[in-house]
Amino acid sequence: MTGSDQAREPEGRSAPGAAGGEGLRREGTAFLFLRQLRETLTSGASAQERLDAFVKRIAGHFVAEVCSFYALRGSEILELYATEGLNPDSVRRAQLRVGEGLVGLIARERVIVNAPEAREHPAFRYLPETREEDFSSFLGVPVKSGMRLRGVLVVQNRVARRYTEDEIAALETFAAVLAETAEPAGLLPRGGRKAPLHLHGTPAAEGVAIGVAALREPPYSLPNPVAQDAAAEQHRLREAMESLRGDLDRLLESEAAQAHDAPRDVLEAFRLFAQDKSWMRRIEQGVAAGLTAEAAVDQARADTRAKLARVSDPYIRARFDDLDDLAERLIRKLLGVREIDPEDLPENAILIARALGPGELLDYGRERLKGVVLEEGSSGAHAAIVAKSLGIPMVVQARGALESVEQGDPVIVSGDQGQVHLRPHPDVLAAFRDKIALKEQERAAFAPWRRLPAVSLDGRRIRLFMNAGILADLPSLRDSGAEGVGLLRTELQFFIRARLPRRSDQEAFYRAILKSSAGKRVVFRTLDVGSDKVLPYLNLQTRREENPALGWRALRVGLDRPALLKMQLQSLVRAAEGGPLAVMFPMVAEREEFQRAKALLMREIERLAEAGTPRPSKLEVGAMMETPSLAYAHDDFLREVDFLSIGGNDLAQFFFAADRGNDRVAWRYGVLKPSFLRFIREICGRCSALDLPLSFCGEAAARPVAAVALAALGVETLSMRPASIAAVKKAIRSVNLGEAREIIDAALARDAYPEPELAALLARR
Repeated sequence: MTGSDQAREPEGRSAPGAAGGEGLRREGTAFLFLRQLRETLTSGASAQERLDAFVKRIAGHFVAEVCSFYALRGSEILELYATEGLNPDSVRRAQLRVGEGLVGLIARERVIVNAPEAREHPAFRYLPETREEDFSSFLGVPVKSGMRLRGVLVVQNRVARRYTEDEIAALETFAAVLAETAEPAGLLPRGGRKAPLHLHGTPAAEGVAIGVAALREPPYSLPNPVAQDAAAEQHRLREAMESLRGDLDRLLESEAAQAHDAPRDVLEAFRLFAQDKSWMRRIEQGVAAGLTAEAAVDQARADTRAKLARVSDPYIRARFDDLDDLAERLIRKLLGVREIDPEDLPENAILIARALGPGELLDYGRERLKGVVLEEGSSGAHAAIVAKSLGIPMVVQARGALESVEQGDPVIVSGDQGQVHLRPHPDVLAAFRDKIALKEQERAAFAPWRRLPAVSLDGRRIRLFMNAGILADLPSLRDSGAEGVGLLRTELQFFIRARLPRRSDQEAFYRAILKSSAGKRVVFRTLDVGSDKVLPYLNLQTRREENPALGWRALRVGLDRPALLKMQLQSLVRAAEGGPLAVMFPMVAEREEFQRAKALLMREIERLAEAGTPRPSKLEVGAMMETPSLAYAHDDFLREVDFLSIGGNDLAQFFFAADRGNDRVAWRYGVLKPSFLRFIREICGRCSALDLPLSFCGEAAARPVAAVALAALGVETLSMRPASIAAVKKAIRSVNLGEAREIIDAALARDAYPEPELAALLARR
């Protein structure tokens, strides 16, 4: 859907209005119409008569030829439940699947569609039984109760026209009245699937959990959404907001937040959202339009969700989950519903929700909560960061989970594979129980290898390092057997905050990292932002890029915004306090970029030294090879860098011209492809000839067969997730790397894939 087909909500939108966007200027008129709608739905007539009267009233209010309500049946089907203007014989007969047509698009994406020429919209699908061919303009909004979709409400006109912001707001309000009034009155379909269901999502936090479904769907229904006294509602809203802010302050001081640095940093950013004036202004406008305070909060939440469809940046999308969390807390305050009690959760609870903020995850804690499944969200969301810190498996983007599960259903969550099994077959349940038991056995079996050096059978020593991004990762340095941190992603500190970290904040974070490393080597990668990693508060993206992965990102941003890079370099030098410091610049594409960045670092070291800051006792300045161009840099460049680190994920992406985030192409290519192995062999040869330390950082380093291949070609250092280090150590210690090199060379000579032979070599040990 294009931006022109999507409803927009400017700041200061007026109250709901009639056709033509003139608005209901008199508050009493708005209250009266909303009250009439509610009375229509709760009258003594039959269910169908009440729904028919409801859509007829709305059509008259909009001066629209058509008003229709499509109800969600189960989790997949949208059925025409009532209409004014379409063929009445199509009621309870015309159906669309979720995602099919404009109505299905609204249901799937929870968005507003405002199309002057519906037939020209790419998602349009004609239903001949409804006889809707005469109608051009289309406005549709999702009908939601709490966070659960109940259907879609639509108005249509013959004349081609774009509906106004006031009309959009009005239809959203009428949808809220329908959802919150019709459900208790038994006008909406109930029930969903009972058969086993397998959902695919995106891994967000590693691990596997078996438990029972605990729906985040709030255990309340909103009362009559029509207010009697706007001033009283505004007072209730202000009091509830003040109470909410106090709760957030207390949550920051809670034991769970204090025990983990990541949740505390996340909550600091989360608390800032509670101060967002534009969000509060939208809620206050809803109250002024005739809604109760809680209904206005729920509508503001729905409006925010509608905006989500127009945002591609995953960081910004993830922040909407925080606003959802705040809205949920505020509604509970207004209704007087008691706060979340972890004791309410069943044993081995798997939380099922559309979205989740970090605060609620900390409220639940880890004692009973064993896994999380979200219909939306992202692996970089605040809730995912907290889940990783607490060791709770999480899957996001599991579409259809809420509509397909009931409270207490058995659930399996695989945060490793991004899989969710609802009401699994006994054989599937048994298989996952075996898998969990096997993982425990493997963990115990690998434990003795953690403390051993990674020395191959032919005496080659390979150094294994871990990747990290937040302070909560550092305990793994002690427990995993890693020799140090081969990649510290400094940008994560920026992403979990709502504003640019001050120099003192950065310095304190880097100092804490170095202190926690207990003298082991830590390689700090400077800020890697741009592409899909956007920091809204920096306003770096001044225009849309056609190929953001190849665009203005990483070191390119730092060199063009030197103040940002200088602040980070100053913080690193101060944090080192005269000790060793290793700095790595990301995505260096040519020698001149590295020279400019290193010169900036050296100037800051000298400037700080003049002010009394000690110089690092040992300074290492390296480059990350993520572009093929750097592999062909002049030998003089290789002599200038202190170390070189291959960024395997991006390098393979650019080498094969295959977006690693695109499932249709990413699986086709990998580091064990013959062409890529020849490329790595050439890089290793150049570095070896110049005695330049070379490391490899990427997902492949965590896979034993790939790790053996890289080590055999000459990579001396591998950096990976901590959980994989023991398995890779075992593989290195079980193989003759010289023999592995012969297998690879022979396979490349005949242009063959060496993985089967390498796997067989490992299996023999």
